[in-house]
Amino acid sequence: MVRKVASLLLVGLLAGPVGVCAQAGPAAATRAGMSTGAEVSAGTDDRPTARVVGGAPAPAHRFPWMVRLSMGCGGTLTAPRVVLTAGHCVAGTGPDTGITVIAGTTDLGSSRRIVARSVAVVRAPGFRDPLHGDDWALIKLDRKLPLPPLVLTRGTSGDHGKFLIMGWGQTGEDQPYQQTRLRYATVTSVGDATCAKAYRKVGVKLVTKESLCAGRAGVDTCQGDSGGPLVRRDAKGRYWQAGIVSWGLGCARPGYPGVYTQISAFRTAIRKATRKLG
Repeated sequence: MVRKVASLLLVGLLAGPVGVCAQAGPAAATRAGMSTGAEVSAGTDDRPTARVVGGAPAPAHRFPWMVRLSMGCGGTLTAPRVVLTAGHCVAGTGPDTGITVIAGTTDLGSSRRIVARSVAVVRAPGFRDPLHGDDWALIKLDRKLPLPPLVLTRGTSGDHGKFLIMGWGQTGEDQPYQQTRLRYATVTSVGDATCAKAYRKVGVKLVTKESLCAGRAGVDTCQGDSGGPLVRRDAKGRYWQAGIVSWGLGCARPGYPGVYTQISAFRTAIRKATRKLG
């Protein structure tokens, strides 16, 4: 996820963007993997670095709706032909054939991976940068993928408790390389008041009505995980997407949980835009 800088005064203290978003200004603290439009050469680096901080390798086929985007972000299939990701991962709304999508695998180098390309992008109309909210976007693919979509959470009842995070990003601020295997971890929600108080210390006002905060000691998303999901699992074993990796201060820093776009605040708008694209 693109985790950009939370304050210009702290630029020297913060981790680089988890995927630098061309649209987010220097005062944002996102978690994207590379500049928007840049291709990620997944599978060309053999160094044994991981991704989600404090995570473990994801079992093959466990998260079939998870995808990797070529600008260095993650995403999820919200419909057979539509990917949901973070707004800061894309350049804006309109025709777009420059994004490559890898799906159907936890290993980006797998010969069984499914590769598709974008044909259009819709970004939240109110998006300015991650710190101001509205951090979501949809990517229409050139074809339907034979994979199950991830269901969006209903209401706010699922916005608290334990969640799963996942991505192909770095395992820490000092880990500059992104590898090919998906990692995942468990985090716990952090209340709006607690999260907002933490970020006020560094001069950032949390948009509480549009954000979810989550984390755990030594566990977090990091650079390259932007756009990926924050998911919960119900009693029947079904996964629901509650958030989108958006931003944070560094990666797994004590007292600073990760900040996620709150799906329940945008569910109606996302579903409406998905129907138009799908």
